[in-house]
Amino acid sequence: MKSVIQSIEEAYKKSAVVDARSGDTVRVHQKIREGSKERVQVFQGLVIRSDRKASHTARITVRRIANGIGVEKSFLVHSPLVLKIEVMKRSKVRRNYLSYMRERTGKAARLSSIKFDQDAVNSVVDKKAEEEEAKLAADVAAAAEAETAKKEEEAAKVEAKVKAALESHAEVGPTK
Repeated sequence: MKSVIQSIEEAYKKSAVVDARSGDTVRVHQKIREGSKERVQVFQGLVIRSDRKASHTARITVRRIANGIGVEKSFLVHSPLVLKIEVMKRSKVRRNYLSYMRERTGKAARLSSIKFDQDAVNSVVDKKAEEEEAKLAADVAAAAEAETAKKEEEAAKVEAKVKAALESHAEVGPTK
């Protein structure tokens, strides 16, 4: 019999997630909220740590070099803000925590890649995440459509004012 805590944890787990391991180069799609707007931000880098894979608090730490500065982000794999994780490249590593990669730059930071079936690894279907992504796309399209309708309405008002002004000038006639 499951405890109350286990049943609550399972309710917040995603049905299926990508198997991201240490040494993988991944692309993480994360939902970002800025005020009332939402957008999807992509963060691509090397997984230097993966923790608690069986738990609902499973976490991966991704590192990338941005403008010559190392940037690390930790992502909760089962978070609703993480829409998708794609494994781009898989490398041969012997450790789970690749802390030594922090000191390496350039050619010293290369890892030997291994062959894997990218389509099979990334073909995890999470219906909730797909629905959320489709909803975001629909919201963006609706906002763009509303903006164009507003611009057309304003253009029609300006056109009506111009027409009214021309008619009033035509009624007055030429001045001497």
